[in-house]
Amino acid sequence: MTENKGFYTKLIAIALPIALQQLIVSSLNLVDIFMISSLSKEAIAGVGAANRFFFLLNLFLFGMSSGSSILTAQFWGVKDVKSIKKVYGLSLTIAMAGSFFFTLLAVIFPSFVMSIFTTDPLVISEGSNYLRIVGLSYVFTSITFITVFVLRSTNNVRLPLKVTVIAISMNTFFNWILIFGHLGFKAMGVEGAAIATVMARTFECFFMIYLVNKYKLPPSGTPKQIFRFSKTMTKKFAVIAFPVVLNEILWSTGVTMYAAVYGRMGTDVLAAMTITQTIEQIAFVLISGLGNACGIMLGNSLGEGKFERVYEDAKRFMKVAFYTGAVIGMTLMLVAPYIAKLYSVSDTVYYNMVGSLTVFGLFLMIKSVNMVIIVGILRSGGDTTYCAIMDAAGVWVIGVPLAFITGLYLKWDLPYVYAAVLFEELAKIGFGVHRTLSKKWMNNLVEDSNS
Repeated sequence: MTENKGFYTKLIAIALPIALQQLIVSSLNLVDIFMISSLSKEAIAGVGAANRFFFLLNLFLFGMSSGSSILTAQFWGVKDVKSIKKVYGLSLTIAMAGSFFFTLLAVIFPSFVMSIFTTDPLVISEGSNYLRIVGLSYVFTSITFITVFVLRSTNNVRLPLKVTVIAISMNTFFNWILIFGHLGFKAMGVEGAAIATVMARTFECFFMIYLVNKYKLPPSGTPKQIFRFSKTMTKKFAVIAFPVVLNEILWSTGVTMYAAVYGRMGTDVLAAMTITQTIEQIAFVLISGLGNACGIMLGNSLGEGKFERVYEDAKRFMKVAFYTGAVIGMTLMLVAPYIAKLYSVSDTVYYNMVGSLTVFGLFLMIKSVNMVIIVGILRSGGDTTYCAIMDAAGVWVIGVPLAFITGLYLKWDLPYVYAAVLFEELAKIGFGVHRTLSKKWMNNLVEDSNS
Protein backbone atom coordinates (compact mmCIF):
# COMPACT_ATOMS: atom_id res chain seq x y z
CA MET A 1 0.00 0.00 0.00
CA THR A 2 2.92 2.33 0.82
CA GLU A 3 4.71 1.59 -2.46
CA ASN A 4 1.59 2.24 -4.50
CA LYS A 5 0.23 5.19 -2.53
CA GLY A 6 -0.24 7.30 -5.66
CA PHE A 7 -2.28 4.56 -7.33
CA TYR A 8 -4.66 4.10 -4.42
CA THR A 9 -4.99 7.83 -3.76
CA LYS A 10 -6.09 8.46 -7.36
CA LEU A 11 -8.30 5.36 -7.32
CA ILE A 12 -10.18 6.57 -4.24
CA ALA A 13 -10.47 10.13 -5.57
CA ILE A 14 -12.13 8.90 -8.78
CA ALA A 15 -13.98 5.75 -7.71
CA LEU A 16 -15.70 7.00 -4.55
CA PRO A 17 -17.57 9.98 -6.09
CA ILE A 18 -18.68 7.74 -8.99
CA ALA A 19 -19.80 5.04 -6.56
CA LEU A 20 -21.57 7.61 -4.39
CA GLN A 21 -23.43 9.02 -7.40
CA GLN A 22 -24.56 5.54 -8.45
CA LEU A 23 -25.48 4.74 -4.85
CA ILE A 24 -27.76 7.78 -4.77
CA VAL A 25 -29.41 6.80 -8.06
CA SER A 26 -29.85 3.20 -6.92
CA SER A 27 -31.19 4.38 -3.58
CA LEU A 28 -33.84 6.39 -5.41
CA ASN A 29 -34.87 3.24 -7.27
CA LEU A 30 -35.07 1.49 -3.92
CA VAL A 31 -37.21 4.31 -2.48
CA ASP A 32 -39.45 4.20 -5.57
CA ILE A 33 -40.03 0.47 -5.17
CA PHE A 34 -40.44 0.85 -1.40
CA MET A 35 -43.15 3.50 -1.89
CA ILE A 36 -44.88 1.56 -4.65
CA SER A 37 -44.74 -1.68 -2.64
CA SER A 38 -47.48 -0.29 -0.39
CA LEU A 39 -49.84 -0.14 -3.40
CA SER A 40 -49.87 -3.75 -4.68
CA LYS A 41 -47.63 -6.52 -5.96
CA GLU A 42 -48.96 -5.79 -9.46
CA ALA A 43 -47.72 -2.20 -9.11
CA ILE A 44 -44.27 -3.44 -8.03
CA ALA A 45 -44.10 -5.93 -10.89
CA GLY A 46 -45.46 -3.42 -13.40
CA VAL A 47 -42.93 -0.71 -12.60
CA GLY A 48 -40.21 -3.34 -12.44
CA ALA A 49 -41.09 -4.69 -15.88
CA ALA A 50 -41.30 -1.14 -17.30
CA ASN A 51 -37.87 -0.42 -15.88
CA ARG A 52 -36.54 -3.49 -17.69
CA PHE A 53 -37.29 -1.58 -20.89
CA PHE A 54 -35.41 1.43 -19.55
CA PHE A 55 -32.63 -1.00 -18.65
CA LEU A 56 -32.25 -1.74 -22.37
CA LEU A 57 -31.93 1.97 -23.11
CA ASN A 58 -29.57 2.35 -20.18
CA LEU A 59 -27.27 -0.32 -21.58
CA PHE A 60 -27.35 1.23 -25.05
CA LEU A 61 -26.35 4.55 -23.49
CA PHE A 62 -23.73 2.82 -21.37
CA GLY A 63 -22.29 1.28 -24.54
CA MET A 64 -22.15 4.64 -26.31
CA SER A 65 -20.72 6.34 -23.24
CA SER A 66 -18.13 3.63 -22.68
CA GLY A 67 -17.03 3.87 -26.29
CA SER A 68 -16.67 7.64 -26.09
CA SER A 69 -14.97 7.52 -22.69
CA ILE A 70 -12.26 5.19 -24.05
CA LEU A 71 -11.18 7.86 -26.53
CA THR A 72 -11.89 10.75 -24.15
CA ALA A 73 -9.68 9.28 -21.42
CA GLN A 74 -6.77 8.81 -23.81
CA PHE A 75 -7.23 12.26 -25.39
CA TRP A 76 -7.28 13.72 -21.87
CA GLY A 77 -3.95 12.01 -21.22
CA VAL A 78 -2.42 14.34 -23.82
CA LYS A 79 -4.87 17.22 -23.04
CA ASP A 80 -6.40 17.25 -26.55
CA VAL A 81 -9.64 19.07 -25.64
CA LYS A 82 -10.54 19.82 -29.27
CA SER A 83 -10.78 16.11 -30.07
CA ILE A 84 -12.74 15.46 -26.86
CA LYS A 85 -15.44 17.87 -28.05
CA LYS A 86 -15.73 15.97 -31.34
CA VAL A 87 -16.05 12.63 -29.53
CA TYR A 88 -18.71 14.17 -27.31
CA GLY A 89 -20.69 15.43 -30.29
CA LEU A 90 -20.60 12.07 -32.09
CA SER A 91 -21.72 10.08 -29.05
CA LEU A 92 -24.38 12.66 -28.20
CA THR A 93 -25.90 12.51 -31.69
CA ILE A 94 -26.17 8.72 -31.72
CA ALA A 95 -27.41 8.54 -28.12
CA MET A 96 -30.19 11.07 -28.69
CA ALA A 97 -31.35 9.28 -31.86
CA GLY A 98 -31.46 5.93 -30.06
CA SER A 99 -33.26 7.29 -27.01
CA PHE A 100 -35.88 8.97 -29.24
CA PHE A 101 -36.68 5.55 -30.72
CA PHE A 102 -37.15 4.16 -27.19
CA THR A 103 -39.43 7.11 -26.39
CA LEU A 104 -41.65 6.35 -29.39
CA LEU A 105 -42.05 2.71 -28.31
CA ALA A 106 -42.76 3.63 -24.69
CA VAL A 107 -45.30 6.37 -25.44
CA ILE A 108 -47.11 4.84 -28.42
CA PHE A 109 -46.87 1.08 -27.75
CA PRO A 110 -46.56 0.66 -23.95
CA SER A 111 -48.78 -2.45 -23.75
CA PHE A 112 -46.77 -4.20 -26.45
CA VAL A 113 -43.53 -3.41 -24.63
CA MET A 114 -44.96 -4.67 -21.34
CA SER A 115 -46.18 -7.92 -22.92
CA ILE A 116 -42.54 -8.83 -23.63
CA PHE A 117 -41.85 -9.06 -19.91
CA THR A 118 -45.09 -10.42 -18.45
CA THR A 119 -48.43 -12.02 -19.37
CA ASP A 120 -50.36 -10.77 -16.31
CA PRO A 121 -53.04 -8.27 -17.51
CA LEU A 122 -52.95 -6.28 -14.25
CA VAL A 123 -49.16 -6.00 -14.37
CA ILE A 124 -49.30 -4.93 -18.03
CA SER A 125 -51.89 -2.27 -17.16
CA GLU A 126 -49.89 -0.80 -14.26
CA GLY A 127 -46.64 -0.92 -16.21
CA SER A 128 -48.19 0.71 -19.29
CA ASN A 129 -49.52 3.61 -17.23
CA TYR A 130 -46.02 4.18 -15.89
CA LEU A 131 -44.15 3.61 -19.18
CA ARG A 132 -46.12 5.99 -21.42
CA ILE A 133 -45.24 8.87 -19.09
CA VAL A 134 -41.69 8.03 -18.04
CA GLY A 135 -40.72 7.48 -21.70
CA LEU A 136 -40.81 11.27 -22.15
CA SER A 137 -37.63 11.52 -20.04
CA TYR A 138 -35.46 9.26 -22.19
CA VAL A 139 -33.90 11.88 -24.50
CA PHE A 140 -33.02 14.11 -21.55
CA THR A 141 -31.52 11.10 -19.79
CA SER A 142 -29.34 10.33 -22.81
CA ILE A 143 -27.86 13.84 -22.87
CA THR A 144 -27.06 13.70 -19.17
CA PHE A 145 -25.62 10.19 -19.50
CA ILE A 146 -23.13 11.08 -22.24
CA THR A 147 -22.11 14.34 -20.55
CA VAL A 148 -21.43 12.60 -17.24
CA PHE A 149 -19.16 10.00 -18.85
CA VAL A 150 -17.12 12.64 -20.68
CA LEU A 151 -16.71 14.62 -17.46
CA ARG A 152 -15.60 11.48 -15.60
CA SER A 153 -13.04 10.63 -18.29
CA THR A 154 -11.50 14.07 -17.81
CA ASN A 155 -11.26 13.36 -14.06
CA ASN A 156 -14.19 15.63 -13.14
CA VAL A 157 -16.31 13.39 -10.93
CA ARG A 158 -17.60 15.92 -8.42
CA LEU A 159 -19.85 18.03 -10.65
CA PRO A 160 -21.99 15.06 -11.81
CA LEU A 161 -22.31 13.96 -8.18
CA LYS A 162 -23.59 17.38 -7.05
CA VAL A 163 -26.12 17.63 -9.88
CA THR A 164 -27.35 14.08 -9.22
CA VAL A 165 -27.89 14.81 -5.51
CA ILE A 166 -30.12 17.78 -6.37
CA ALA A 167 -32.07 15.88 -9.06
CA ILE A 168 -32.58 12.82 -6.86
CA SER A 169 -33.80 14.95 -3.96
CA MET A 170 -36.32 16.56 -6.29
CA ASN A 171 -37.44 13.16 -7.59
CA THR A 172 -37.95 11.76 -4.10
CA PHE A 173 -39.92 14.81 -2.96
CA PHE A 174 -42.27 14.71 -5.95
CA ASN A 175 -42.65 10.94 -5.56
CA TRP A 176 -43.94 11.51 -2.05
CA ILE A 177 -46.37 14.18 -3.26
CA LEU A 178 -47.68 12.53 -6.43
CA ILE A 179 -47.75 8.82 -5.52
CA PHE A 180 -49.70 9.30 -2.31
CA GLY A 181 -51.38 12.69 -2.88
CA HIS A 182 -49.80 15.00 -0.29
CA LEU A 183 -49.88 18.82 -0.11
CA GLY A 184 -53.25 18.98 -1.83
CA PHE A 185 -52.29 16.92 -4.89
CA LYS A 186 -54.31 13.94 -6.11
CA ALA A 187 -52.89 10.48 -5.32
CA MET A 188 -51.69 9.15 -8.70
CA GLY A 189 -49.93 5.88 -7.82
CA VAL A 190 -47.47 4.64 -10.45
CA GLU A 191 -48.36 7.53 -12.77
CA GLY A 192 -47.23 9.94 -10.07
CA ALA A 193 -43.89 8.15 -9.82
CA ALA A 194 -43.46 8.47 -13.59
CA ILE A 195 -44.26 12.21 -13.60
CA ALA A 196 -41.75 12.80 -10.78
CA THR A 197 -39.06 11.01 -12.78
CA VAL A 198 -39.71 13.08 -15.92
CA MET A 199 -39.51 16.33 -13.94
CA ALA A 200 -36.24 15.33 -12.24
CA ARG A 201 -34.56 14.03 -15.41
CA THR A 202 -35.46 17.16 -17.36
CA PHE A 203 -34.10 19.44 -14.66
CA GLU A 204 -30.95 17.34 -14.32
CA CYS A 205 -30.21 17.58 -18.05
CA PHE A 206 -30.58 21.35 -18.38
CA PHE A 207 -28.76 22.09 -15.12
CA MET A 208 -25.84 19.86 -16.13
CA ILE A 209 -25.46 21.54 -19.53
CA TYR A 210 -25.69 24.97 -17.92
CA LEU A 211 -22.87 24.22 -15.45
CA VAL A 212 -20.67 22.58 -18.09
CA ASN A 213 -20.81 25.72 -20.23
CA LYS A 214 -20.59 28.11 -17.30
CA TYR A 215 -17.27 26.60 -16.16
CA LYS A 216 -15.98 25.98 -19.72
CA LEU A 217 -15.44 22.27 -19.13
CA PRO A 218 -14.28 19.94 -21.97
CA PRO A 219 -17.83 19.07 -23.21
CA SER A 220 -18.73 22.78 -23.46
CA GLY A 221 -18.79 24.74 -26.68
CA THR A 222 -20.93 25.97 -29.53
CA PRO A 223 -22.89 23.50 -31.69
CA LYS A 224 -20.34 24.10 -34.46
CA GLN A 225 -17.48 23.05 -32.18
CA ILE A 226 -19.24 19.98 -30.82
CA PHE A 227 -21.08 18.67 -33.88
CA ARG A 228 -18.26 19.20 -36.41
CA PHE A 229 -17.49 15.63 -37.49
CA SER A 230 -14.34 14.68 -39.38
CA LYS A 231 -13.93 11.47 -41.37
CA THR A 232 -10.90 10.43 -39.33
CA MET A 233 -12.59 10.92 -35.98
CA THR A 234 -15.83 9.27 -37.11
CA LYS A 235 -13.94 6.19 -38.29
CA LYS A 236 -11.90 6.03 -35.10
CA PHE A 237 -15.04 6.39 -33.00
CA ALA A 238 -16.90 3.73 -34.99
CA VAL A 239 -14.09 1.17 -34.66
CA ILE A 240 -13.97 1.64 -30.89
CA ALA A 241 -17.57 2.41 -29.94
CA PHE A 242 -19.68 0.18 -32.16
CA PRO A 243 -18.34 -3.11 -30.72
CA VAL A 244 -19.14 -1.74 -27.25
CA VAL A 245 -22.69 -0.86 -28.31
CA LEU A 246 -23.07 -4.27 -29.95
CA ASN A 247 -21.73 -5.83 -26.76
CA GLU A 248 -24.33 -4.03 -24.66
CA ILE A 249 -27.16 -4.81 -27.11
CA LEU A 250 -26.35 -8.53 -27.19
CA TRP A 251 -25.86 -8.64 -23.44
CA SER A 252 -28.95 -6.59 -22.65
CA THR A 253 -31.22 -8.60 -24.93
CA GLY A 254 -29.93 -11.69 -23.19
CA VAL A 255 -30.74 -10.14 -19.81
CA THR A 256 -34.18 -9.27 -21.21
CA MET A 257 -34.66 -12.98 -21.84
CA TYR A 258 -33.96 -13.55 -18.16
CA ALA A 259 -36.68 -11.03 -17.30
CA ALA A 260 -39.05 -12.78 -19.71
CA VAL A 261 -38.39 -16.07 -17.92
CA TYR A 262 -38.97 -14.50 -14.49
CA GLY A 263 -42.20 -12.91 -15.73
CA ARG A 264 -43.50 -16.26 -16.92
CA MET A 265 -42.59 -17.92 -13.61
CA GLY A 266 -45.31 -15.82 -11.94
CA THR A 267 -46.05 -12.38 -10.56
CA ASP A 268 -44.55 -13.27 -7.16
CA VAL A 269 -41.26 -14.16 -8.85
CA LEU A 270 -41.23 -10.98 -10.94
CA ALA A 271 -42.00 -8.85 -7.87
CA ALA A 272 -39.20 -10.57 -5.92
CA MET A 273 -36.66 -10.00 -8.70
CA THR A 274 -37.73 -6.35 -9.07
CA ILE A 275 -36.89 -5.66 -5.43
CA THR A 276 -33.84 -7.96 -5.40
CA GLN A 277 -32.18 -6.35 -8.41
CA THR A 278 -32.73 -2.88 -6.98
CA ILE A 279 -30.90 -3.95 -3.80
CA GLU A 280 -28.18 -5.57 -5.90
CA GLN A 281 -27.57 -2.29 -7.69
CA ILE A 282 -26.79 -0.68 -4.35
CA ALA A 283 -24.47 -3.55 -3.37
CA PHE A 284 -22.68 -3.24 -6.72
CA VAL A 285 -22.12 0.53 -6.79
CA LEU A 286 -18.60 0.37 -5.33
CA ILE A 287 -17.59 -2.27 -7.88
CA SER A 288 -19.08 -0.18 -10.66
CA GLY A 289 -17.15 2.86 -9.44
CA LEU A 290 -14.02 0.73 -9.36
CA GLY A 291 -14.57 -0.41 -12.96
CA ASN A 292 -15.13 3.14 -14.19
CA ALA A 293 -12.09 4.43 -12.30
CA CYS A 294 -10.05 1.62 -13.83
CA GLY A 295 -11.01 2.62 -17.37
CA ILE A 296 -10.26 6.29 -16.71
CA MET A 297 -6.89 5.75 -15.02
CA LEU A 298 -5.61 3.17 -17.48
CA GLY A 299 -6.94 5.20 -20.44
CA ASN A 300 -5.13 8.34 -19.26
CA SER A 301 -1.88 6.37 -18.86
CA LEU A 302 -2.24 4.65 -22.24
CA GLY A 303 -2.71 8.04 -23.90
CA GLU A 304 0.58 9.11 -22.29
CA GLY A 305 2.28 5.91 -23.52
CA LYS A 306 3.10 4.55 -20.03
CA PHE A 307 2.59 0.86 -20.88
CA GLU A 308 4.51 -0.80 -18.04
CA ARG A 309 2.64 1.24 -15.46
CA VAL A 310 -0.67 0.36 -17.16
CA TYR A 311 0.05 -3.37 -16.93
CA GLU A 312 0.97 -3.26 -13.24
CA ASP A 313 -2.06 -1.12 -12.43
CA ALA A 314 -4.34 -3.57 -14.29
CA LYS A 315 -3.19 -6.42 -12.05
CA ARG A 316 -3.76 -4.27 -8.97
CA PHE A 317 -7.29 -3.49 -10.12
CA MET A 318 -8.14 -7.20 -10.45
CA LYS A 319 -6.95 -7.87 -6.91
CA VAL A 320 -8.87 -4.92 -5.48
CA ALA A 321 -12.01 -6.05 -7.32
CA PHE A 322 -11.76 -9.62 -5.99
CA TYR A 323 -11.36 -8.64 -2.34
CA THR A 324 -13.95 -5.86 -2.51
CA GLY A 325 -16.49 -8.22 -4.08
CA ALA A 326 -15.79 -10.86 -1.44
CA VAL A 327 -16.37 -8.46 1.48
CA ILE A 328 -19.54 -6.94 0.01
CA GLY A 329 -20.87 -10.37 -1.01
CA MET A 330 -20.45 -11.88 2.46
CA THR A 331 -22.05 -8.83 4.07
CA LEU A 332 -25.04 -9.03 1.74
CA MET A 333 -25.56 -12.71 2.52
CA LEU A 334 -25.65 -11.94 6.24
CA VAL A 335 -28.12 -9.05 6.03
CA ALA A 336 -30.39 -10.42 3.26
CA PRO A 337 -33.14 -11.72 5.64
CA TYR A 338 -33.29 -8.39 7.46
CA ILE A 339 -33.49 -6.37 4.23
CA ALA A 340 -36.33 -8.53 2.93
CA LYS A 341 -38.32 -7.98 6.12
CA LEU A 342 -38.46 -4.23 5.40
CA TYR A 343 -40.90 -4.83 2.54
CA SER A 344 -44.62 -5.49 2.78
CA VAL A 345 -44.55 -8.68 0.70
CA SER A 346 -45.93 -12.21 0.85
CA ASP A 347 -43.99 -15.16 2.28
CA THR A 348 -43.28 -16.44 -1.24
CA VAL A 349 -41.78 -13.12 -2.34
CA TYR A 350 -39.75 -12.99 0.90
CA TYR A 351 -38.33 -16.48 0.33
CA ASN A 352 -37.37 -15.66 -3.26
CA MET A 353 -35.75 -12.37 -2.24
CA VAL A 354 -33.58 -13.88 0.49
CA GLY A 355 -32.52 -16.81 -1.68
CA SER A 356 -31.68 -14.64 -4.69
CA LEU A 357 -29.70 -12.11 -2.63
CA THR A 358 -27.72 -14.97 -1.09
CA VAL A 359 -26.88 -16.37 -4.52
CA PHE A 360 -25.83 -12.92 -5.74
CA GLY A 361 -23.54 -12.55 -2.70
CA LEU A 362 -21.86 -15.87 -3.46
CA PHE A 363 -21.05 -14.87 -7.03
CA LEU A 364 -20.15 -11.24 -6.33
CA MET A 365 -16.36 -11.64 -6.10
CA ILE A 366 -16.27 -13.31 -9.54
CA LYS A 367 -18.73 -10.81 -10.99
CA SER A 368 -16.60 -7.96 -9.64
CA VAL A 369 -13.42 -9.15 -11.35
CA ASN A 370 -15.29 -9.59 -14.64
CA MET A 371 -16.70 -6.08 -14.33
CA VAL A 372 -13.27 -4.52 -13.87
CA ILE A 373 -11.71 -6.57 -16.68
CA ILE A 374 -14.40 -5.84 -19.28
CA VAL A 375 -15.49 -2.30 -18.43
CA GLY A 376 -12.14 -1.08 -17.12
CA ILE A 377 -9.06 -2.94 -18.30
CA LEU A 378 -9.79 -4.28 -21.79
CA ARG A 379 -11.95 -1.37 -22.94
CA SER A 380 -9.37 1.21 -21.81
CA GLY A 381 -7.10 -0.03 -24.61
CA GLY A 382 -9.86 -0.31 -27.19
CA ASP A 383 -10.06 -4.12 -27.02
CA THR A 384 -13.80 -3.85 -27.47
CA THR A 385 -14.35 -6.66 -29.99
CA TYR A 386 -12.89 -9.27 -27.64
CA CYS A 387 -15.08 -7.92 -24.82
CA ALA A 388 -18.18 -8.18 -27.02
CA ILE A 389 -17.48 -11.80 -27.98
CA MET A 390 -16.68 -12.86 -24.40
CA ASP A 391 -19.65 -11.09 -22.83
CA ALA A 392 -22.23 -12.11 -25.46
CA ALA A 393 -21.07 -15.73 -25.48
CA GLY A 394 -21.44 -15.94 -21.71
CA VAL A 395 -25.03 -14.73 -21.84
CA TRP A 396 -26.30 -16.47 -24.98
CA VAL A 397 -24.37 -19.74 -24.83
CA ILE A 398 -24.66 -20.32 -21.09
CA GLY A 399 -27.00 -17.91 -19.26
CA VAL A 400 -30.08 -17.76 -21.48
CA PRO A 401 -30.32 -21.52 -22.21
CA LEU A 402 -29.93 -22.32 -18.50
CA ALA A 403 -32.59 -19.74 -17.58
CA PHE A 404 -35.18 -21.29 -19.92
CA ILE A 405 -34.28 -24.88 -18.99
CA THR A 406 -34.28 -24.38 -15.21
CA GLY A 407 -37.03 -21.75 -14.99
CA LEU A 408 -39.63 -22.89 -17.52
CA TYR A 409 -38.85 -26.55 -18.23
CA LEU A 410 -37.53 -27.90 -14.90
CA LYS A 411 -39.53 -25.28 -12.93
CA TRP A 412 -36.89 -24.78 -10.24
CA ASP A 413 -37.41 -22.20 -7.50
CA LEU A 414 -36.13 -18.71 -8.32
CA PRO A 415 -32.89 -18.83 -6.25
CA TYR A 416 -31.72 -21.94 -8.10
CA VAL A 417 -32.66 -20.47 -11.48
CA TYR A 418 -30.70 -17.35 -10.59
CA ALA A 419 -27.67 -19.43 -9.61
CA ALA A 420 -27.81 -21.17 -12.99
CA VAL A 421 -27.96 -17.81 -14.77
CA LEU A 422 -24.95 -16.46 -12.85
CA PHE A 423 -22.89 -19.52 -13.78
CA GLU A 424 -21.88 -17.57 -16.91
CA GLU A 425 -19.67 -15.39 -14.69
CA LEU A 426 -17.49 -18.41 -13.85
CA ALA A 427 -17.08 -19.20 -17.52
CA LYS A 428 -15.99 -15.65 -18.42
CA ILE A 429 -13.39 -15.01 -15.76
CA GLY A 430 -10.79 -17.38 -17.17
CA PHE A 431 -10.89 -15.76 -20.60
CA GLY A 432 -10.80 -12.27 -19.07
CA VAL A 433 -7.77 -12.87 -16.85
CA HIS A 434 -5.89 -14.59 -19.69
CA ARG A 435 -6.54 -11.67 -22.03
CA THR A 436 -5.40 -9.16 -19.42
CA LEU A 437 -2.11 -10.95 -18.80
CA SER A 438 -1.47 -11.28 -22.56
CA LYS A 439 -1.11 -7.47 -22.90
CA LYS A 440 -2.84 -7.58 -26.31
CA TRP A 441 -5.36 -4.98 -25.16
CA MET A 442 -2.72 -2.31 -24.44
CA ASN A 443 -3.10 0.17 -27.31
CA ASN A 444 -2.49 3.90 -27.63
CA LEU A 445 -5.53 5.00 -29.63
CA VAL A 446 -4.72 8.70 -29.97
CA GLU A 447 -1.06 8.61 -30.96
CA ASP A 448 -0.43 10.55 -34.17
CA SER A 449 -4.16 11.36 -34.39
CA ASN A 450 -5.16 13.44 -37.41
CA SER A 451 -8.63 14.15 -36.05
